[in-house]
Amino acid sequence: MIVETVNRVLRRVPPWAIYAAAALWAAWMFYLGATGGLGVEPIEALEHAYGERALQLIVLGLAVTPLRRFLGINLIRFRRAIGVTAFFLVLAHFAVWAVLDVQSVSRIWADIVKRPYVTIGMAAFALLIPLAVTSNNLSVRRLGAAAWRWLHMLVYPAALLGAVHYVWLAKGFQLEPMIYLGLILLLIALRFPALQARLAS
Repeated sequence: MIVETVNRVLRRVPPWAIYAAAALWAAWMFYLGATGGLGVEPIEALEHAYGERALQLIVLGLAVTPLRRFLGINLIRFRRAIGVTAFFLVLAHFAVWAVLDVQSVSRIWADIVKRPYVTIGMAAFALLIPLAVTSNNLSVRRLGAAAWRWLHMLVYPAALLGAVHYVWLAKGFQLEPMIYLGLILLLIALRFPALQARLAS
């Protein structure tokens, strides 16, 4: 009964609402950063907020299929909006770091080469680019459904690298980044048929 109610409510929500909500939130966070509402380190706080929200959406995107399979909650119609929104928040995360924090092309490259957590973060970002570019019906037709699905499996290493980037970035042992890493590992593991069959039995 609860699942049916949830799915009924979800059917009334248009996918574009995700884009609108994310854009409003991102603009609001930027406004807070520009007006002193994010504390004494607004650039760092804004960078963190965009990155963490992007990671949350990536986790949600990975959870779409398991939620439908094991709980009956259907978020399939939102999957593209979730993924594209996650990418643009990763892009915003990168832009804040590159433009407002580092502020130098040479320093950006130096950080990518010398700092492992930056290298890993950039690798995750690079893997997400072809997914964002091909997240449209035209790309599905041009690539073919099978090739398109294979390409979009890049989300798994991208998500894992993003989580490792967060864990590495955290100073000392922090529980929250480890939770994200654990969730992503679990959601990736759920793709394995043997584990799926075990959980379904």
